[in-house]
Amino acid sequence: MNPILRNIIAVVAGIVAGSFVNMGIITISGSIIAPPAGADVTTLQGLKDSIHLFEPRHFLFPFLAHALGTLVGAFVAAKIAATHRVTFALVIGCFFLVGGTINVFMLPSPLWFTILDLGGAYFPMGYLGGKLAIGKSTN
Repeated sequence: MNPILRNIIAVVAGIVAGSFVNMGIITISGSIIAPPAGADVTTLQGLKDSIHLFEPRHFLFPFLAHALGTLVGAFVAAKIAATHRVTFALVIGCFFLVGGTINVFMLPSPLWFTILDLGGAYFPMGYLGGKLAIGKSTN
């Protein structure tokens, strides 16, 4: 297969896989840690209006969704990519970082969570996913 085509497929597959993991975790999060009483988590406006009710534990699954979604997406991209595998894993990290940054503007969160999420969930997990995918090789 043409390496350019394979690299494009790697990025698309990484985005799809990472998005699937992200949304899966978000979907199950409310059944594991219930939202605060009175919080409407079914709409963006409901979240905005009730975010002040959230405790630190309510941010655990959003962080895990962002971090694990990025990790899985980066791993998939690096496994499929023909060349520059860690670079393509970091492209996935960048893609999800952009999404996370947009999310911060759409849904304001506490500063501590914003720093943790933007600093810890995207590029570090993208790099780790790439390194895990290539194992001990130096590519």
